Amino acid sequence: LQGIFVLGLPYALLHSGYSGLFLLILAAALCCYTGKILIACLYEENEDGQLIRVRDTYEDIANACCKKLSPELGGIVVNVTQVMELIMTCILYLVVSGNLLSHSFPYIPVTEKTWSVIAFVTLLPCVFIKSLKTVSKLSQLCSLVHFIIIFVVMTYCLTQIDQWSWAKFRLSIEFEDFLVSVGVIIFSYTSQIFLPTLEGSMKNPEEFRYMLNWTHIFACVFKTTFALTAFLTWGEDTKEVITDNLPSFLQTIVNLCLLTKALLSYPLPFFAATEIVYACILKGNYSSYRSPRFALGVRGSFLLLTLLMAMFIPHFALLMGLTGSVTGAAMTFLLPCLFHLKLKWKNLCFLEKCADTSVFILGFLCSLAGIVCSIKGLLEIFG
Repeated sequence: LQGIFVLGLPYALLHSGYSGLFLLILAAALCCYTGKILIACLYEENEDGQLIRVRDTYEDIANACCKKLSPELGGIVVNVTQVMELIMTCILYLVVSGNLLSHSFPYIPVTEKTWSVIAFVTLLPCVFIKSLKTVSKLSQLCSLVHFIIIFVVMTYCLTQIDQWSWAKFRLSIEFEDFLVSVGVIIFSYTSQIFLPTLEGSMKNPEEFRYMLNWTHIFACVFKTTFALTAFLTWGEDTKEVITDNLPSFLQTIVNLCLLTKALLSYPLPFFAATEIVYACILKGNYSSYRSPRFALGVRGSFLLLTLLMAMFIPHFALLMGLTGSVTGAAMTFLLPCLFHLKLKWKNLCFLEKCADTSVFILGFLCSLAGIVCSIKGLLEIFG
């Protein structure tokens, strides 16, 4: 919940004004809600009224909803959507790594693509990751680096407190700029892809709802405080990535920390994507596919794929925005609400049905707006 998107939140406030503060709270509540209803779809009541976990993955939920149409249709759609989003996330981390290295060492005559290859070499050990425990340790380090970055930015902002002014907030906003802000804010909270695996790996799964509540509350407070502090410091001069506003003597240090964070963030989406693909392959029950060498080959192929796409995809930011508007909105808002309504319709009260429907409509509108803005940007570039 505290990804690189956090560094774009002050810029989102620049274009959304006071409504951005409300959106930061609303997005946390909505993402927390869809996370809960998604996990609820993993369970069914037995004859004694006890909840039993009858499904393990997002794919299982989708197959249960589409079994009348086709036993595996829902799972195929969900898996393709998940893998697309996860791979694009991995590619983004590689592109960001190359960009950060290029800006950190401008005196070295090396292109950004070459820097991306250098960053890729440090990620080769990812092919040996076999469990979520290893990923969680890397994520802990990632969180530590993240808080160092935030601490540096916040400390600098607090030294400029005498320049703060609420007059910097906008009352009137441009509609297209506002849509960009909505996308940045909402998708800075998304984590639904990982939740079924996370809940299934917990020592005490019954504490999942409490964990989700508190993490989203802390994330909301943290994001709002950080975005507000940074925006009040730079106002109209706030840049897309807030670290670009820092003085030059701090930028290099922060950029290297961001590089470390990007590299440590890579294993989680990479592991999730390869596990989905490997699980789909194993459904064929071919014994030859169960060998460690084959699993290593799958991970190695995915690793190489992310590098090649990072090297050769033009206008990656817009394509990432387009993919995120389709896959991100689908996995975060649309599918959880649809699945919950389908599987739990008889047990839902009127207010719960209204809540699911409202979140679905809101997610659809955000997705549609994001798609339109991304396609418009691509058309302008290709002229």
